[in-house]
Amino acid sequence: MTMRRSERVNFKNPNGITLSGILDLPEHSPIAYGIFCHCFTCTKDLKAIVRISRRLAEHGLAILRFDFTGLGNSQGDFSETNFDTNCQDLQAAYNFLADHHQPPGLLVGHSLGGAAMIHMAHRLKSIRGLVTIASPSSTQHLADHLSQENPAIVEQGQGVVTIGGRSYLLKKQLIDNLRGHDLVSSLEQLRLPHLIFHPDADETLPYWHAEKMYELTGGPKSMITLDHSDHLLVKRPEDVGFVADMIHRWYERYQQSE
Repeated sequence: MTMRRSERVNFKNPNGITLSGILDLPEHSPIAYGIFCHCFTCTKDLKAIVRISRRLAEHGLAILRFDFTGLGNSQGDFSETNFDTNCQDLQAAYNFLADHHQPPGLLVGHSLGGAAMIHMAHRLKSIRGLVTIASPSSTQHLADHLSQENPAIVEQGQGVVTIGGRSYLLKKQLIDNLRGHDLVSSLEQLRLPHLIFHPDADETLPYWHAEKMYELTGGPKSMITLDHSDHLLVKRPEDVGFVADMIHRWYERYQQSE
């Protein structure tokens, strides 16, 4: 493995909002660039994301992890965001790498971040491989969960939910937007190599989401079960190293085929 370094970067999304990111780089010229998208209400600084990105950099990959609008160090109002704005932010991250470094070849997404990558993958022409970690097989699941957590979001147009000990104001537009997306169709149309990781003890997204995703996704596909792990990869910290090492070995196969 090579040494690594990290650089803080900023770039604007299509709405002119400044997004904050960190580019984890190997010591020498990267063999490829990638993007890591975090889960709903998470940030680029989630421990598992940081550790996976840094380890990938040690393997020679440059990974851009960034905060979606209104989260972490990024500007904007989180209550005004939705699945579409996540996808726009992902496009902005892609454009940043393409303009200032080189077009990325790898997408890695955790939970809803993985769903955004599934939806956008065919639009990002340089991508060679897609990795999803504990991701949903549809956006309907999150819409239903949030509606049940606080019915006021739908009935009154907005409401507060508590996630991970923090409170977030959510609006009905988010629920409507999640329900308006057909992730199943995006999975069926996907032709990129797709590596699926999912904890079998995931308390947020049951394991059947991974099975459904594997059934639906097109192109070459592989699935790895993270035994006894959880949604945020906290219970078994050693899993993050395993995930990063497997991503590297798997992606190397497709990188070399260029």
